[in-house]
Amino acid sequence: MFLSVFELYKIGIGPSSSHTMGPMSAAVRFLDEIRLGEWPRPAGAEVAGLSVSLHGSLAFTGVGHATDRAVILGLAGYQPDAIDPDAMDDILEMVKAGKSVSPHGHPTYRFDPNEDLVFDRKEALPGHANGMAFSARDADGKMLLRRVYYSIGGGFIVSEDELARVKAEAGKPRKGDVPYPFASADEMLKMAKKSGLSISAMKRANEETGRSRAELDAELDAVWGAMDGCIERGLRGEGILPGGLKVKRRARQIHEKLEADWLSNRPNPMLANDWLGAFAMAVNEENASGGRVVTAPTNGAAGVVPAVLKYMVKFHELTSPDDVRNFLLTSAAIGGLIKHNASISGAEVGCQGEVGSAAAMAAAGLAEVLGGTPEQVENAAEIALEHHLGMTCDPVAGLVQVPCIERNALAAVKAVTAASLALKGDGTHFVPLDACVETMRQTGLDMNEKYKETSQGGLAVNVVEC
Repeated sequence: MFLSVFELYKIGIGPSSSHTMGPMSAAVRFLDEIRLGEWPRPAGAEVAGLSVSLHGSLAFTGVGHATDRAVILGLAGYQPDAIDPDAMDDILEMVKAGKSVSPHGHPTYRFDPNEDLVFDRKEALPGHANGMAFSARDADGKMLLRRVYYSIGGGFIVSEDELARVKAEAGKPRKGDVPYPFASADEMLKMAKKSGLSISAMKRANEETGRSRAELDAELDAVWGAMDGCIERGLRGEGILPGGLKVKRRARQIHEKLEADWLSNRPNPMLANDWLGAFAMAVNEENASGGRVVTAPTNGAAGVVPAVLKYMVKFHELTSPDDVRNFLLTSAAIGGLIKHNASISGAEVGCQGEVGSAAAMAAAGLAEVLGGTPEQVENAAEIALEHHLGMTCDPVAGLVQVPCIERNALAAVKAVTAASLALKGDGTHFVPLDACVETMRQTGLDMNEKYKETSQGGLAVNVVEC
């Protein structure tokens, strides 16, 4: 089994990988299907208009997650990793005013967001909680093409046929054209023992089957650059987050107090927690405002890995560029196992699949660069994930703000604690990571739908919106 580090760490925009980045990518994919796909094209028929229906979690929390904005921008031809966040409002206004989209390489299509973008809360599509149906029609309104896509977490998009294959292959060991195709933590540890390599070294060897070492390093550096840039923007940000909850940005204020304490040498027994919290909240406040973020493995959990990595870079004076790269490689190896054998989608398994997975990834990365053996790294990931089992996804008003922003801060602290505990042992432990991942999968299946990113239960209904 091989899942590239760059499939888990994708540069895009907030506030949600599954509800924003995924639908935007799906819209672009539908445009490609119109132009290049092999579908029955009636003689003389031309696509004149587009329409979209959102289902399941996308329908219930799509407005709060900016799904409608994402679909419009995608149909206008923009990709999550390339669009300028500062230009999005102007693009949206042009589409709404003109009731049409004009993506590059296509004619102008009729598309009135008020009429052609539907939040269907009555009918859930059968494949996944995040379903969407795109339709193309001729000038008379006759259907020419319809495609269903599912956003399965972390910005991943699959068609109906692809989803069926994903489900059929879930949890099954698959061999790939890579030297270390581990599909479970047990396989990963056995391969590490046999090869004598670290987890990051095995992951690097797998990645270098498709790119040179220099190319891999440059791409990893770009990921960290985007993460670090997001932290820095978040630490400068001020004001109220959009969406109506009137949540105030706090990362800057916390950071300024920490800097003042740092300069004055005042003792602070909460120092590590405070720095981790400031870094994580900076990322997730940027995400909530629709800024540039990196899925890690999702947008809702995007603050955990960067916070732990930033903390390491800032306070571990011997940190090198290779340490940063090895952190990302190791964490992606763990994230790939979780995605392959369970899920990273809050709409599918609750927030345990998002923040829990992120904490496991961050704990593993930190344990590796601090000298942990493969067994200690696996232990660190297991500890972090185990103590997120059962966590629900119940965002107030469907916004990725409450409890999501603070939740990333707490998960970053858990990740560092997990790595520390693992490094103080010899790698032997009671619960294998594979068992923990399978437990998360089963727990997600048993979890009531109202606690899985629908905002129909939990904090979302017990907190009065302001």
